Amino acid sequence: MNKPLGTLDRPNSYIGRSVTRPNARRLLAGKGRYAADITLPRMLHVAFVRSPYAHAELASIDIRAAKAMPGVHLVATGEDLAKLCKPWVGTLDHFRGMKSPPQLPLAVGKVVWAGQAVVAVVAQTRALAEDAAELVDIAYHELAAITDIDAARDPQSPRINAEFDDNTAFRLTLESGDVDTAFSNAAVTIEETLHFGRHTPVTLEPRSIIADYNASEEQLTVHHSTQTPYQFQDLYSRHYGLRESRVRVIAPDIGGSFGMKLHVYHEDMAVIGLSILAGRPVKFVADRLESFVSDIHARDHRVKASIAVDASGHILGMQVDDVTAVGAFSTYPRTSVVEGNQVIRLIGAPYTFRNYRADLSVVFQNKVQTSQYRAVGHPVACAVTESLVDRAARKIGLDPFEFRRRNIITQDMYPYTSPTGYRFERLSHEACLEKLHALMDYRGLVAEQKALRRKGIHRGIGIAMFVEITNPSPAFYGVGGARISAQDGAIVKLTPSGEVQCLISVGEHGQGTETIVAQIVAEQLGVEYDCVRVITGDTDTTPQGGANWACRGAGIGGETAFQAARILRRNVLTVAAAIMQAQAEDFDIQNGQIVHKATGAPRISLSEVARIVYYRSDTLPAGLNPQLTAAHHFSPGGYPFAFTNGVQGCHVEVDVETGFTKVLGVWVAEDCGRIINPMLVDEQVRGGVVQGLGAAFFEECCYSESGQLENGSMMDYLAPMACEMPDIKIAHIETPTRDTELGAKGCGEAGTAAASAAALNAVNDAIAPFNASISQIPITPQRLLRALGHA
Repeated sequence: MNKPLGTLDRPNSYIGRSVTRPNARRLLAGKGRYAADITLPRMLHVAFVRSPYAHAELASIDIRAAKAMPGVHLVATGEDLAKLCKPWVGTLDHFRGMKSPPQLPLAVGKVVWAGQAVVAVVAQTRALAEDAAELVDIAYHELAAITDIDAARDPQSPRINAEFDDNTAFRLTLESGDVDTAFSNAAVTIEETLHFGRHTPVTLEPRSIIADYNASEEQLTVHHSTQTPYQFQDLYSRHYGLRESRVRVIAPDIGGSFGMKLHVYHEDMAVIGLSILAGRPVKFVADRLESFVSDIHARDHRVKASIAVDASGHILGMQVDDVTAVGAFSTYPRTSVVEGNQVIRLIGAPYTFRNYRADLSVVFQNKVQTSQYRAVGHPVACAVTESLVDRAARKIGLDPFEFRRRNIITQDMYPYTSPTGYRFERLSHEACLEKLHALMDYRGLVAEQKALRRKGIHRGIGIAMFVEITNPSPAFYGVGGARISAQDGAIVKLTPSGEVQCLISVGEHGQGTETIVAQIVAEQLGVEYDCVRVITGDTDTTPQGGANWACRGAGIGGETAFQAARILRRNVLTVAAAIMQAQAEDFDIQNGQIVHKATGAPRISLSEVARIVYYRSDTLPAGLNPQLTAAHHFSPGGYPFAFTNGVQGCHVEVDVETGFTKVLGVWVAEDCGRIINPMLVDEQVRGGVVQGLGAAFFEECCYSESGQLENGSMMDYLAPMACEMPDIKIAHIETPTRDTELGAKGCGEAGTAAASAAALNAVNDAIAPFNASISQIPITPQRLLRALGHA
């Protein structure tokens, strides 16, 4: 196994081991660490009156009856909060020509999706607030709703945002090489249009927030179920005109996020203003029905794509036209454009062709906003690429593995720049492809498939290669003017008892951040893993940083902790050597003891060093400045991203009479760089695969023509269940990034990136004997039957 610089084979080495936190679980047992579980004195609760229309003018709002109800403290409209809150606009400067209208916490003048919050009712309990909300009388003048991609692009359609000339938020064209010549010289061309249904994260813990404004101190404290506390400290400060130092955001253990809790939500911004108006803590927890009509959605794409291949099976070029519908606004501050941008930039990423053309259109419509969700854009890009690759291989007459072997980027080509401009430091496509071939026993599956087809049993085998974006640098958001940090900070200190505390800006969302940070620090400081306490999620106590998104917890947060721990290690050895009147380079730290490096003999304990420094510094040599606290900030440089890669395999059985598909097995060979905790990596990948299979077969937000979400409950929205999931077998390749000493990249999106693509290819392989194919996700029984020619 590769070792990063400075990591020794010590007896208490923790990197590369599957360890768990001994208290693991307050997350499961619940110790008041979730924002939704917190109760503050004099707490008030808010319920929102939401629009039943997807597009309508607000003719009048009568709140008198609601205000008169006992227990109600405040009823606020959009105009009330607009007096306090500066509007926000979801654009980034580097997306030239992008537009989006200003947004406010509550609707003012008109509503633009069904479920938009119009009035806020604040009362002593949530039940009282909901009862009073029923008494708010709103008169609407319904307008035509734009709910279709083609309608949104039609110049004759009504404009959702009157200040703009059309319903297009953003356009982008990429072109590299000579696409027209590549297609004219091709032996085979394949063209298809793929449809991707919009879906929503359905996190275990819903969005929740408590705002507590103390007017006497002009202090705002926010308990928030968010991935990015420092981002929200900045936003609440700027949009409500508060000093940043007087805004504290506490983000406790988060019960799932998947990118959904990165964004500014209208209700969250409203709660801040409501606390300012009420002068008391105000709490909002979205119920599941509210979540469906207010949490961001994702993946609403229609992609027309084609591939050109020569007679020997080498890809000559690709061209793509992606249209994605994002809702009536672009989300803030990360926008709703990033997903489409990453789709067209990741298409074809594992392969060596140079001729590429892509057009992206991002359009407004009267639905819930879409934005970043786990594996942003990756599943769409992967499905488009791998579906074309499989169809081309079939037409050329090559085995899917062999076709990919002829086209993947090989080890002698790095560093490699894709035709879309992404620069890959080092990936491992060849090794991953061969590992998957063996892991899934590909030859055995093919032989079994042929035998079963003769019996009328139709099984399919699909594979999909992927490249994943991780460890983003300031070139991702900072370049566009967004105040989103690409760096993270860590403070590591030796306590008087000889234990270690690590305060770090990355957070805990159930993915094991605290565990891997503790492993890294324990190994560097030569202490037992249980002696390290990791503290996260509080802008008043932890250092400034970007926190968790884009799989940056290990790659950036881990590197920050690694470097801070190394600084503290040097400091400790310097102090210990001074105490012993020796040289620091002669000593090491093992099992909480300063030991002689040559003999391993213990000389003095860490706790004794700490005791002397904290309580008897007068006994230390003159001129020695003992520092048992070390701080470090790290931001990735060099490359805009650290890319990971892998390949997935999927095995399905399709019932051609009913259209039902059973997933029999999934295999993943992935390379996330240096592996800190194998068990956590495996479970991150498995969880991602399940989300990818959910998109492939189950999850879709279904809308009526009038813009009503028709399956906005867990009774109607299909999420994958354990009984429907197969065994998921995982293998690893380790190619550490050279951008950091730790060498870790990210693994949180690897499972999601290619699962739906492999599933789509597997289903199409199963129905290939019927000359049928499907190009729409999710793959429902009805769609499969239509593809097979059934009425």
